[in-house]
Amino acid sequence: MAYWLMKTEPEECSIDDLAAHPDRPVVWEGVRNYQARNYLRQMQEGDEVLIYHSSCKLIGVAGVARVARVAYPDPAQFDAASPYADPKSPRDNPRWDAVDVSFVSKFPRILPLDELKAVPALEELPLVRRGNRLSVMPVSKTEWQAVLRLGK
Repeated sequence: MAYWLMKTEPEECSIDDLAAHPDRPVVWEGVRNYQARNYLRQMQEGDEVLIYHSSCKLIGVAGVARVARVAYPDPAQFDAASPYADPKSPRDNPRWDAVDVSFVSKFPRILPLDELKAVPALEELPLVRRGNRLSVMPVSKTEWQAVLRLGK
């Protein structure tokens, strides 16, 4: 099993949205960075994911999800009405992928970035490094355990 962190804007898809329908996976679409897309392609069913709320009042890790379906062509890239449409993406060789994730748990509180930066075990986590803006990133087992300890 691998561990990941995925950033989201809560107005678009929050931990509460996932929790509202724990038996129904959510399409994680709209990733438009090649490195982040490549990480999506590495995900396996059952991998666990930290959900990180960004671009909002309370920024930080909000909870845990699980990969419910491995990468497949992101349907939004072909939807002209979608903000994630990519008219240059060929249907026979799509550029962008999505995965499905399902709810696992919500932390009692948001774990803010400043608190994460203060944890020595997280100093190599790309999220806490200056200038890292990826929306999807790997998390080591040690980092995963450190975040879960904070979230309890």
